[in-house]
Amino acid sequence: MSRLLRVELTRLLCRRAVLVLLAVAVVVPAVIGIARVVNTAPPSDAERAQAEEAIAQDVSSRWWQRDVERCTDRPRRYGVPPGADDLRAACEQALTPSVDDYLWHDELRLAEERDEGSGLAVVVVLAILMLLVGTTFAGHDWASGSVSNQLLFESRRLRVWAAKGVVVAGFAAVVTAVVVTSYWLALYVVAGSRDIRVRDGVLVDCLQMGGRGALVAGGVALAGYALTMLFRSTVAALGILLALSLAGGVVLAVVGVDSVWNPGLNLAAVVLDGATYWADEPCGLPGSGELCGVERELSLRRGAAYVSAILAAAVAASVVSFQRRDVP
Repeated sequence: MSRLLRVELTRLLCRRAVLVLLAVAVVVPAVIGIARVVNTAPPSDAERAQAEEAIAQDVSSRWWQRDVERCTDRPRRYGVPPGADDLRAACEQALTPSVDDYLWHDELRLAEERDEGSGLAVVVVLAILMLLVGTTFAGHDWASGSVSNQLLFESRRLRVWAAKGVVVAGFAAVVTAVVVTSYWLALYVVAGSRDIRVRDGVLVDCLQMGGRGALVAGGVALAGYALTMLFRSTVAALGILLALSLAGGVVLAVVGVDSVWNPGLNLAAVVLDGATYWADEPCGLPGSGELCGVERELSLRRGAAYVSAILAAAVAASVVSFQRRDVP
């Protein structure tokens, strides 16, 4: 089995499409990270100098002097205590804008990037790319007819299917883990260089999120591979997955099924260690039929159980089909 795994890994790494997807899996997260670093960069010395000049112009203007006079007459309206020793100086201090008022910027915070920022976006991009890796790897074998040649060297179909699946899932999980870990470590280094304090445990949570994202990417790649082996077509597998991702939530809403059964929501619960969703519950007077939206929590355990069941069903159908159907 180990020799078969090495052969399949070599075949995977020699596939041009896989190498292109691997390059994209590195470049896209790098671009996202660079964009976040640039967009959260602190103001430069030149920008601070311009802000100080703008403040000096505002302080010397007539309207600012008029506001100071009004503050002196009615200090409470401007938040100045009336019993101040130097009332005019207190009003000038209260009305003078600070440099930070002119130079607000979005500060880099790892906790926000993890919960509602770029962290989930990176995992989603990698999962989609790894899905393409799984479908492309299996689809090329069927399109070229090389499956029949492979079965001449190893007639036990279950071993062949398993070797391919293990290589695809392992490749996807390792690539995603390396890329996401590098992403979080790079952001952590940038935050440290800017003297931004990162709370204890935040980096560990980010790395754990990357680990869960790697498992999801491995599972998604395995699902794409299994469906391609089942339908023996890359186009068919991608079409079904695309239809489920785009129309799955809409169909569930139309038939009245709770959104907790949405595969995308369950995947998010796995990556983010839980997710929230809205559900309709009866409210108002008994028997009125009135429904109110209630926010609920979808746990990691339930999300993992749901997506694992779907993956197991896809794998089982693919294995049975590969063992029983004729190979051209």
